[in-house]
Amino acid sequence: MFRTIRWRFVIIYFMLVFIAMIIAGVFIINSYEIYYEEDVSNQLDDLNATINQRLSQFNDFDSEVENITDLLMGYQSIGFTQEIFILSINNRMIASTVADFFIDPLSILNYDLLIHGMEVDSLDAEYIDRVNLTYDKIYPVFNEKNADKMGNVYIRYDMTDIYRALDENKNIIVRATALASAITIILGFFIAKSITEPINDLTYKAARMANGDFNQYVEVKSEDEIGKLAEMFNTLTNRLKESMSEIHQEKSKMEAIVNQMADGLIAIDMEGNVAHINQRALEILNLDERQIIGLNYKNFIGAYNIKVTIDSIKESDEWVGKEIVYGANSIYSIKYAPFQDDNDNKLGIILIIQDITEEEKLETMRKEFVANVSHELKTPLTTIKSYVETILDGVVEDSESISHFLSVINNETDRMARLVRDLLQLSNFDSNKIKFEYEYNDYAVLLKKTIEKMNVTAEKKGQIIELDCKNKEIVGYFDYDRLEQVILNIISNSVKYSKDDTKIKVCCEEIDSYVKISIKDQGIGIPQQDLERIFERFYRVDKARSRDLGGTGLGLAIAKEIIVAHGGKIVLNSTIGDGTEVLIEIPLKMIEV
Repeated sequence: MFRTIRWRFVIIYFMLVFIAMIIAGVFIINSYEIYYEEDVSNQLDDLNATINQRLSQFNDFDSEVENITDLLMGYQSIGFTQEIFILSINNRMIASTVADFFIDPLSILNYDLLIHGMEVDSLDAEYIDRVNLTYDKIYPVFNEKNADKMGNVYIRYDMTDIYRALDENKNIIVRATALASAITIILGFFIAKSITEPINDLTYKAARMANGDFNQYVEVKSEDEIGKLAEMFNTLTNRLKESMSEIHQEKSKMEAIVNQMADGLIAIDMEGNVAHINQRALEILNLDERQIIGLNYKNFIGAYNIKVTIDSIKESDEWVGKEIVYGANSIYSIKYAPFQDDNDNKLGIILIIQDITEEEKLETMRKEFVANVSHELKTPLTTIKSYVETILDGVVEDSESISHFLSVINNETDRMARLVRDLLQLSNFDSNKIKFEYEYNDYAVLLKKTIEKMNVTAEKKGQIIELDCKNKEIVGYFDYDRLEQVILNIISNSVKYSKDDTKIKVCCEEIDSYVKISIKDQGIGIPQQDLERIFERFYRVDKARSRDLGGTGLGLAIAKEIIVAHGGKIVLNSTIGDGTEVLIEIPLKMIEV
């Protein structure tokens, strides 16, 4: 019962009122007690002033005992309720309003006050005896003539009636607290009920919504916080219905797109059960939709030449990958990736099957074209090169004009020769005819000597090529000449496409059995949309500029082929106007060719 907010509200409300009443009662009682004590103290001070004035006129207490006794009897006769004791300096009883006063003062008076009274220069002192309900005070008496201390006046006040009145006040406050607490509980219950009933209604209707019934509205009965909560609940209901309608529309749209897309799509859960398959995937796999119902991916995929299995996907990095499948008359690319929930938990796998038969045919034709063109152009270019060199030797007349034209021909011939060389090299890569000479070499030495070769070209533009090797030597198993070709090509590009008086920084270090090489320039940069295609053959970012600088569009493609052949990878990052960075990563261990 006390777990509900209604009763917690009642208890808190009760505790607040109860604690407030207790604090107020303690404060009132304490104030009364202080007031009564101060009043009694003032009365005793006034009485002492009168007595002290009379006593100070005597020479001493020992010779004036009879007069002092008569003085006290006078006060007793007019109805004083206080007990008055006249004491000598050494606390011997001189006179008292008590009938039988010839007794030892220490036996009936406060010991501390008596000791205090023996001090020559003491002032008045007081003591409240809450057990015997008395208020005691002691005052010194000095001779009026010589100011010598003659003794003390000890006055006791009976506070029984005062404390009885205080006890009655306490009882009144306790009864008032009990009554206020009872009223508080009753009022708190009804106030809490007025608050919790709308909340209970909201809870009930929220539970109905959780079960799928979204036609739930709460009646707004007030304009306070509860009313605003009800309004927000109704607003939430409307928004939720709108969102569900939008989700349904988006679902229908996505189903239409998936079913009509040109690529095949298969969705499977973690157990391999087929959650969805579109029409194109059925056509590719030559299946009927009725055959898929209740069928497990493992059961039907084995009948096809498809190596993408659930086990192979789970073994791949992050379950993302791509496979090429060769059918009887077609070639398919299968891409796979996981789909996840909001907490990044993998719920299943999506497979996209693309028919890339035509693309593969075009790629094959392109490779064949490169090989054919290279072989067709090599012989005539060699002949042209020979004749041009003969003319430049001065065999023909009008040497100045002929030299000018033949210089242009010579430059173009060199460019075509480079093109043929690059084409042949790529063709050899495609046909796996490239032979690599793998040996143990030092990457640090390779970079140092390569930079020395490029320094002459860089210095013409006022450029600085800086080498930063984290290790003194990095020994790996690689083809020295091929990797030198890669580094030369990349640094050459940096020199060509960087402004004068800039820096090209080459870094290398050994990390986890890999050598990592970075070549960063301060050149013109490459647009983001061109980065993905930069390693394609014949692809140029700025075709006119590349041709003017003597580029063939094949250097980076060759570089990538060489790096991949070494089991490594090459990545290019760039920002327009900020330069380009080429990152190369090659394993140091021995690889098989």
